[in-house]
Amino acid sequence: MTATNPLSFKNINRLAVPALLAGIAEPILSATDAAVVGNVPDNATEVLAAVGIVGSFLSALIWILGQTRSALQAIIAQYYGADKIDEISTLPAQAIYFNILLSIVILVTTLPFIEAIFSLYNASGLILDYCVQYYSIRVWGFPLTLFTFAIFGIFRGLQNTFWPMVVAIIGAGVNILLDFILVYGIEGYIPAMQIEGAAYASLGAQALMAVLSLILVLIKTNVSLKLRFPIHPELWRLVGMALNLFVRTIALNLALYLANSFATDYGASYIAAQTILINIWLFSAFFIDGYAAAGNILAGRFLGAKDYTSLWELSKKLSKYSLIIAGGLMLISAILYEPIGLIFSKEPEVIARFTALFFVVILMQPLNALAFIFDGIFKGMGEMKYLRNVLMAATFLGFVPAIFIGDYFELKLYAVWIAFSVWMIVRSGALILKFRKRFKPKVA
Repeated sequence: MTATNPLSFKNINRLAVPALLAGIAEPILSATDAAVVGNVPDNATEVLAAVGIVGSFLSALIWILGQTRSALQAIIAQYYGADKIDEISTLPAQAIYFNILLSIVILVTTLPFIEAIFSLYNASGLILDYCVQYYSIRVWGFPLTLFTFAIFGIFRGLQNTFWPMVVAIIGAGVNILLDFILVYGIEGYIPAMQIEGAAYASLGAQALMAVLSLILVLIKTNVSLKLRFPIHPELWRLVGMALNLFVRTIALNLALYLANSFATDYGASYIAAQTILINIWLFSAFFIDGYAAAGNILAGRFLGAKDYTSLWELSKKLSKYSLIIAGGLMLISAILYEPIGLIFSKEPEVIARFTALFFVVILMQPLNALAFIFDGIFKGMGEMKYLRNVLMAATFLGFVPAIFIGDYFELKLYAVWIAFSVWMIVRSGALILKFRKRFKPKVA
């Protein structure tokens, strides 16, 4: 197999490794905030809990409205595979403006109801106060993140994951630096801002990433960001794909909402431990998602070229690579079992609850790997309706019954992570079976 073969190990990793590094930037932003504020001198448990609750809600918003990136990426990749990329020259700019409009609507409609929103997560007292402080600042980065995501979708559709990686690494690095400066302060120069400092650090990083993305798409591609009419017909297909992903992601975030809501109701130490667990889970998910991104990019290309044999081989190779990565993550997590938790908090009660549950997160890694790989492949093929149906079934027939049954038997955080395990079993199983049924008969 030559180096120019799209299925070669070199080409897959050319796409996957930069996508992997770019993908972990977002969870690093949240995880860094959690790790830094979890070690502040005053009210560390309450501050950590608030960052976890707000981070969960912001992730929900970003995942729901950031789905236009996946839709745009899939369409561009399919036209690239069919060698018809010039036919969608007006689409990227129209998609970006659509994204910006959506983000402004969400920003305006959530700001007046911050307390009510986080009260739904069972936040109260000092935790609720911290949620309001943190969200009031971080929400302004929402349009910036969606703009950056749309630019990433353009690059990925054009089979380029390198520049999104560069932007993401710079953004994550700046966020970490600003976190330490603004949360703890510099004596005599910058006052310690604690949770508000963490929010400003994330906002600054998001602004920098948006500016860098704009510059790079203008100088590194032939894509025009000038809004031109008439509306491209593919925009309506993009909106349809995005709407299916919206519904899908609402179901996904219902699971995250229930997990955090139940954990918050159990007490401050429980939601603090849940914040650590979910940040590690999201980090590993985005880590594996680098190969899912390669699957997304190449699946769209192969489908556009009607090369079903390569599509089948792609699924086998990516499954193997992702399981190897999952094994590595499991090994590292097992070796650093308790020290990982101590990065986020030194509170004995929080660490005790974390260490009691961390093994479940570790054992889930192979399930996560297969679910995310096939999720990426189906996105690249534009199969958003099926992805929607699978996620809704996994949530309403798997996660929701499991967490309520576990709660009834007073399993507390065990109930949360048993529910997540059931969720991922349904997701991975449904995607693998559907892919095999559809494409195995077409393999030459």
